[in-house]
Amino acid sequence: MKRAWLLGALMVAVACWSGPAAALLPGEALSDPALEARARTLSGELRCMVCQNQSIDLSDAELAHDLRVLVRERLMAGDTDKQVLDYVVSRYGEFVLLKPRLSMRNALLWGTPVLLLLCGGMLVVFVARSRRKAPPVALTADEAAALDDILRR
Repeated sequence: MKRAWLLGALMVAVACWSGPAAALLPGEALSDPALEARARTLSGELRCMVCQNQSIDLSDAELAHDLRVLVRERLMAGDTDKQVLDYVVSRYGEFVLLKPRLSMRNALLWGTPVLLLLCGGMLVVFVARSRRKAPPVALTADEAAALDDILRR
């Protein structure tokens, strides 16, 4: 019983440690270590469109495999890292980047909720101030007489 438990724990540990390494197929690796290091770095920056929360470097999906091969082909063709990323973004959109680039569109996307909260807070402050400054309403003669009558009882 103890031996089976240890074997099971060992199998789980091996599966956890070897998961990321299994994503890269042996035929994908480049012979040039410098290019392979660049490819691994770039693959870590690109999102798997199937898994969506994994980089293509860690994903076993077919599309991730195709993107890894594409990155390596572009590097072998002599593209810089920026050119490779630009090429992949032009084909798949900016969603493919795990860390989106800072652009006016992204700044507007992330900044709009903050601006709306600030505007809403300012509106609440202005409304509260205007209600404080409102003059008291004067009672008519009939209302004043009715109030005196109520207070005397």
